[in-house]
Amino acid sequence: MRTGNPPAAGARGRRLYDFPGGVHPEGHKAVSTGRPIAAMPLLPRYVVALRQHIGEPARAVVQIGERVLRGQLIGRPEGYVSVGVHAPTSGRVVAVEPRPVPHPSGLMDLCVVIDADGEDRAVDLAPLDWHRMDPSALRNRLREMGLAGLGGAVFPSFIKLNPGAKRQIPILILNGAECEPWITCDDMLMRERASEILLGAHVMRHMLGAEQVLVGIEDNKPEALACMAEAAAGSDVEVVGVPTVYPGGGGKQLTYTLTGRKTPSKGLTTDVGVQVFNVGTAYSLYRAVYLGEPLVSRVVTVTGHVGSPRNLEVRLGSPISDVIRAAGGELPGATGEVIGGPMMGFDLHDTSAPITKAVNCVLVRNAEHFPPKPAPMPCIRCGECARACPAALQPYELYWYARHRDFGKTQSYSLFDCIECGCCSYVCPSHIPLVDYYRFAKSEIWAREREKQAADLARERHEFRIFRLEREKREKAEKLAKKASERMDSGAVATDDPEAARKKALLAAAIEKAKQAKAGIRPKNVDDLPADKQREIAAIEARRQQLASTAEPSDTRSPTPDS
Repeated sequence: MRTGNPPAAGARGRRLYDFPGGVHPEGHKAVSTGRPIAAMPLLPRYVVALRQHIGEPARAVVQIGERVLRGQLIGRPEGYVSVGVHAPTSGRVVAVEPRPVPHPSGLMDLCVVIDADGEDRAVDLAPLDWHRMDPSALRNRLREMGLAGLGGAVFPSFIKLNPGAKRQIPILILNGAECEPWITCDDMLMRERASEILLGAHVMRHMLGAEQVLVGIEDNKPEALACMAEAAAGSDVEVVGVPTVYPGGGGKQLTYTLTGRKTPSKGLTTDVGVQVFNVGTAYSLYRAVYLGEPLVSRVVTVTGHVGSPRNLEVRLGSPISDVIRAAGGELPGATGEVIGGPMMGFDLHDTSAPITKAVNCVLVRNAEHFPPKPAPMPCIRCGECARACPAALQPYELYWYARHRDFGKTQSYSLFDCIECGCCSYVCPSHIPLVDYYRFAKSEIWAREREKQAADLARERHEFRIFRLEREKREKAEKLAKKASERMDSGAVATDDPEAARKKALLAAAIEKAKQAKAGIRPKNVDDLPADKQREIAAIEARRQQLASTAEPSDTRSPTPDS
């Protein structure tokens, strides 16, 4: 654990800054870097999750029985924070249903199940003429092609590639730090495909209007540093070796290490003019732009207690059980699987769950490297967690308030600045799973915020209904008053009694309506009557009309006792 070393010097003499906290867990990197990246063989079935990114899941646009091709859109983006999902191979859709997915909750999610036909036929792929495309059109195209961050957060790339009102982001950082133990997919990608990564970064730079491109790689990856430096030779892209410390690969931490710019609390690196992308994201962008290929595969580290630890290029939707078998299978004594690394990863509940864009590592545990966790003991307020926190928080205070469900206090202690790196849990002598408490507090706050928004919407709808009923009542009263006023102006009613005038107006309107209805009544069965009968009827009608005309000018007000 660091206590504030002076700034170091990176490649080309760049001054480096030392962020607070951090730890040095054992890396175990060499376990899976002895072999080149290998492509997974074609599988008979793929289970493609429709929720593979932050935001709204994609909406299925295929039906059961439909034939699909590799790269065909099977999930359309739904809402703004969403990207497309594509078929990893050609075949037939056999189900669109909930299936187990790799998620901390262990819950199922909607997936498209495809039986491969073995032909692996693809849709027509064409490179994008990105130099001539409108930036907005290019971003929308990348959205449809399913690009999302492959460093773990899986945030839609098209949003991060939009400089917005800033019009440009001065500094673009490619994150090749890969600080989490055991994981080496970015390391091997930089060793083998450095030129393609920089081509993707060139497109990013164009879209952001960046003046400077920095590639940050931890100095425990000398081969990756050498390959990236060789690929960047002759350009103004700066490849920088940064100190090996966890979590040096965090976006805010790497930004500070390379530039000295501090991201404000509850803010983003773009607030200080920096945008950060994982090197895997840059490589997938290269394939999308230069090859016209949607995101249908990614490099995954399969390591730990397996027969042949290595990095595999895996098609999205591949069952994790098959991926483990491709790395030699689990050895006797395996005690479970972790998605991600030991610091920020989570336990896998079902190995039938598929690989998604968020899965960068499948780590098989054993008792030697992952012994059972001791039972947590009471917090002794030693302060080790605060010294290790890279976000300069007070983890023991956050733990205390989260445990007692005082979520207002947790927010006052900047809970949402916590990146859940696990440094505090790693150094805690009482073995308290601190990060679990922070995740619980965040989920409760989000749930209450959703409930509040739903209540606010219901209140607004109720208030609008009351407003509408009052408005209709007022409009009806104004209409009646207008009619009464018109009759008063014509002298039909007295002006000294408004209430009586109103009632008289209503009565007169009713009488007029009845007269109009009566005038429309024609006697029936009178066409074939004798002449004397017709004269008799005519005389009756004449007398009726005479009586009606005599009664009209008389006072229609209610009689009083003196009348």
